[in-house]
Amino acid sequence: MRIEMASLPGDPQRPNEDWASAALPASGQGGVLVVLDGVTPPAGGDGCTHGVPWFTARLGGRLTELSGSRRNMTLAQVLAEAIGRTADDHRTSCDLSHVRTPQATVVLARWDEERFDYLVLSDSVLLLRAPDGTVTAVRDDRLDRVPRAVLGSAAATDALRNAAGEPLAFFTAAADPAVAARAVTGSVPRAAVTAAAALTDGATRWTDTFHEGGWPECLDLLRTEGPRALLDRVRARESGPGPVPRGKRHDDASAVYAEL
Repeated sequence: MRIEMASLPGDPQRPNEDWASAALPASGQGGVLVVLDGVTPPAGGDGCTHGVPWFTARLGGRLTELSGSRRNMTLAQVLAEAIGRTADDHRTSCDLSHVRTPQATVVLARWDEERFDYLVLSDSVLLLRAPDGTVTAVRDDRLDRVPRAVLGSAAATDALRNAAGEPLAFFTAAADPAVAARAVTGSVPRAAVTAAAALTDGATRWTDTFHEGGWPECLDLLRTEGPRALLDRVRARESGPGPVPRGKRHDDASAVYAEL
């Protein structure tokens, strides 16, 4: 088994709000991938005294531990439990009802000798390669459905974030464990997956923003040159001529590649 990962901050002067980790059981059979993309709050604060990097580290650490040690729990249950425990860590000191309370996108993958389970929440991406070379992108595309004009307004975006019942709502892991039920989840036979990659949207820009290659080419790049090479290519394109990508010119970017 081969697992490689890389992460770069969008701004060297600011903390990286992504989280990436992997775990392998002592038995040597199976593994876990976890990738989070912390949501940077706009000016005005988020009601929390700790900040997004603190949140992603707490949530990411719990997701890694629970995914690996609690095989009796589904990944949705793992996410719900991790969100609840993290919320308890700052419930008495912070306003967790604030719409911008620290939050993150989530990719979870867990496999053993028989099954490969996955969970995706919000706009990070999981890539799966089958034995015949076919590459499947597992995505939660709800944020993509929100018109750009809406995303250009912080207030309008806030009104849709984790807003159950809104037709254009999108969901992130924040302080409410119930959001885990909104995640895209699935399970396939372990033999149906030969490689997997988890990418934050800062890394997926190579494909979905700059169109340097499709998802199969992206996975091939990770296989042949590694995650850091993908991130370096994204940075090179961001620094070149052309319009600023949605949101910001440089974003935190993380990629984890596992060859099973």
